[in-house]
Amino acid sequence: MKTNIFIVAAAAALIANAGFAQTSAFNNQDRTSDALDDLDEAIEDAAERETFTFGTEGREVGAYGSLSLRGTSTSEDGVTSSDLGIGLRYGTFDGVNGIDATASFIYGEDDGTETENQLLAGVDYRRNFSDAFFGFAKADLAFDRLAETDGETTQDIFVGAGVGYRILNSNASQWSIQVGPGYRIADVVGQDRVEEAAAAVSSNYFRSLTDTSYITNDTDVIYSEFSTTVSNELALNVALNNELVLRTSLATAFDDAIDEDFSDAKNTLGVSVVYNFN
Repeated sequence: MKTNIFIVAAAAALIANAGFAQTSAFNNQDRTSDALDDLDEAIEDAAERETFTFGTEGREVGAYGSLSLRGTSTSEDGVTSSDLGIGLRYGTFDGVNGIDATASFIYGEDDGTETENQLLAGVDYRRNFSDAFFGFAKADLAFDRLAETDGETTQDIFVGAGVGYRILNSNASQWSIQVGPGYRIADVVGQDRVEEAAAAVSSNYFRSLTDTSYITNDTDVIYSEFSTTVSNELALNVALNNELVLRTSLATAFDDAIDEDFSDAKNTLGVSVVYNFN
């Protein structure tokens, strides 16, 4: 599987309610279009999961990168709504040291009023110590310009370092974990700035299903006294040919500062067609 990717098309999974088939087609005209407009399928996984795991396993020496784009604009009854998603990944590997930089920008507007304005970014450095052990340093940043409700986070920055271990490492299965301490700085609406020690735990799993398909599951947890955030992405990837890959994913995001339990977590279902190139 080539590591450089460019998402040339994106589609959303449409979830219909149980009563849909019981009403007439006339009563439901434009319903599909409206549902697509409302889908929160913007590219929050801008750091698009690739086939390699933590550390530098499976990476080719040199530079690689990807660009993800998504945009829609809808006009109805004089009201215009639009949204834009941009994702970037760039990395290098010299045989021992690997660096990844990622960024994601999401913007939405409804009749001239902003509905989304969020920037996510991250930088990761990894160095191999042996075939199984590696060290890492990372920085994760999140900015939300539309956070206005008490308790919502307008800025959340985490920096940390630690070690990782490859539990599984074969052509069919790869599983790596990494853990380490860090420091967190967060600005919260209605509260004083948060500056405190934190810790991060992450897991990456890859499993080959056939010669043309594989499944991945990525989990990241950042803990501090302020809050615990959990993100997980489960994805099924199917190669249509040497260049095209169909990717179906379910991303879950949980923050106990704003979510009472995991039933309040945000779930995003997406389907993308990925073009691989060198």
